[in-house]
Amino acid sequence: MKARSQSSSTPKKRSKPPSATASSVDWSADRVLAELRGLGTQRNIDGMAHFGIRAENVFGVSKSLLDDLAKRIGKNHSLAVELWSTGNHDARILAGLIADPLLITSSLMDLWIRDFNNWDVCDGTCCHLFVFAKPAWSRALLWSKRKDEFQKRAGFALVAYLAYRDKSAADAQFEKFLKIIERESSDDRNFVRKAVNWALRNIGKRNLRLNRAAVASALRIRKSESRAARWIAADAIRELCSDVVQARLRRKKT
Repeated sequence: MKARSQSSSTPKKRSKPPSATASSVDWSADRVLAELRGLGTQRNIDGMAHFGIRAENVFGVSKSLLDDLAKRIGKNHSLAVELWSTGNHDARILAGLIADPLLITSSLMDLWIRDFNNWDVCDGTCCHLFVFAKPAWSRALLWSKRKDEFQKRAGFALVAYLAYRDKSAADAQFEKFLKIIERESSDDRNFVRKAVNWALRNIGKRNLRLNRAAVASALRIRKSESRAARWIAADAIRELCSDVVQARLRRKKT
């Protein structure tokens, strides 16, 4: 199995969601589950566990095969909702790939994140679907205050993707979120602190102005007594102040 690394899902004028042609096949949830069952392997399940992806209901389908199946199915929002309700890990990843972001509502987003129980479903759904939905910003702000580890991670993962995908967002929107990052930087839960760090780094790589603002936030965070906060700050400063990032941002400005 090709390893799925954390935060690797990174596929107004917001970038357009990936399109898919309509399928001539009459796909049902049962048919999709049968396909997924046939594509999964124990080796993939073991590989997922090695990278912290733990799920009770899982077939172990590789991401490349899920992408291929999503292309075969095409956009099918009602099917995506059915697949999500099955509770199967692979089906939920697929649901995020075939759902129509134009039909995603705040209530559906709030409903689906309650089922986030590992970083793979969390990041995959945010990357392939939620980032393109109209309520993305409002949900990210709301979820950043959640108590559940993966629901809270979703708020920061979503902003990390928005920093990359939402080309029309104003700097002020990200500057506002930097204050939230500072507020939540002491959360030492593994999947939260990594997402907080990820959001901070992606904001700081958006442009030179936000780079300066993100570094200033990291310097304030670094003064915290929290070990998690100091790690978040040190890692972000290391990347955001690097010659590579600085040179790329200067080129981007010209």
